Amino acid sequence: MISSQGGAFEEGASILAEVKSISGRRIEERRRRHRITQQQLAADVGIGVRWLREIEAGNPKSRFDDHVACTHALGLSAAHLLIPMLFLEHHMHFPRHFFLDDMYELEARCIEFISGLSLRTFLRPTGGGQNGPLDSGSAA
Repeated sequence: MISSQGGAFEEGASILAEVKSISGRRIEERRRRHRITQQQLAADVGIGVRWLREIEAGNPKSRFDDHVACTHALGLSAAHLLIPMLFLEHHMHFPRHFFLDDMYELEARCIEFISGLSLRTFLRPTGGGQNGPLDSGSAA
């Protein structure tokens, strides 16, 4: 939970710094695994090599969108960035142990849940004068 002493901003800043730190490590790890130089990745993303070094080092001043661009350029999911940010936006504590694992399963479950909600909208039984899920209920 958010500390009663620290407040939402400090907890959020801490989570955001941690997200960027973990993201930087994942970006560096994937880049090295695929034998991509910092120069190549920086050019692909449209940033300078020095800035990429800051991102990989987990600099809390690095830009969130640069992290997303790097993850996408490397074929990584941005779940490790976006899911904790959703928690932060809703002033909720993100379980830090999720950071340590591959978030693929969590991401897949989120997508499955959202898809299920969307599907239920279209499968909802219609009655009365309704023509389907897009019908506002007004008679023509």
